[in-house]
Amino acid sequence: MVLREYMARMDGQDPEKALELLEPGFRFLIALPGGQHSGTSRADFADYIAGRNAADRRHEIVRYTVDGDVETAYGFVVDQGVTTGAFLSAVQVSPAGLMARYQSFFTPDFDLVDRP
Repeated sequence: MVLREYMARMDGQDPEKALELLEPGFRFLIALPGGQHSGTSRADFADYIAGRNAADRRHEIVRYTVDGDVETAYGFVVDQGVTTGAFLSAVQVSPAGLMARYQSFFTPDFDLVDRP
């Protein structure tokens, strides 16, 4: 389950390790309240990681599902011990078990399920 591993790496000490889980032609869209980030390559995603301000951030997954080559996760983002909002993310997994496409939405204004 590559999406769980991806989030663990993004939350770790070296988020660039997440790049190892991406296909070279990886495509992504990350929608945040301040705007969206998108790209069409592993290099584009490396640029996104370099611009993140994610000190002491973790993604707490509370729902997870797999349907064929698509994995979906729902949960909460916790920054420095404070829950800042909810995310809904999905990934298309390549035959090699890597992330081919990724789409993620984050909002501080609405929770699909109650926060723990």
